[in-house]
Amino acid sequence: MTTPKISVYSLSDLKNTTDDALPNYLNSIKFKQSHYYADVRLALGYSAVIIAAITFYADYKLGWDATKFWTLWAVIAYFILNGALTYWIWGVEKGTIFTGDYNNTHISIASSVNKHKAIYTLQVSHNELGKQNQTMKLSAPFTRWFDSDGYFVTKPFQQWLASEIPPIAKADSQKASKSTIETPKQPDAEDHGHKKPDDRIKAASGSGVRSRKAK
Repeated sequence: MTTPKISVYSLSDLKNTTDDALPNYLNSIKFKQSHYYADVRLALGYSAVIIAAITFYADYKLGWDATKFWTLWAVIAYFILNGALTYWIWGVEKGTIFTGDYNNTHISIASSVNKHKAIYTLQVSHNELGKQNQTMKLSAPFTRWFDSDGYFVTKPFQQWLASEIPPIAKADSQKASKSTIETPKQPDAEDHGHKKPDDRIKAASGSGVRSRKAK
């Protein structure tokens, strides 16, 4: 399936497209994804919406005088649920885009991007049964898997993940064994007589920046 074209100048589009591609790749190589974070988020959000809908319906049918006492508590509950949802997104999920398991290894991956730099950063935590929890941070420019026209190129992105993250390397050893990560071809600025569309997302040397520590 052809990936949609996005603007190479939109960091949010670059990040969102990449975030969506990561779980799809891991699911394709037999990782078992957990939807716990998403389920809690949806439960909090829908609960607040249901309370608001019931309150509106009761007020419409019974009138303000008959429902004002319950409306007060409904409003309080609504704001509590919305506060809990906000805390869950920013205090618990913290940018998590994938949690799951492969064999006896649990992995959690959170993504972020600096609003002034087109560098994609992953915070990875993985824990093999009976061993210490390992955390690592890795970064790479979006030009590693987006071409200058704004199309996402799957293979170099998957190679980058497999070559940097041990549990993914075990699940997809073929891509992890690549000595050189392929990158989308970028046009020569001189050939077009203007600045490259991806000047803002300049590629860093090497396969990305990585740091690792054990908890």
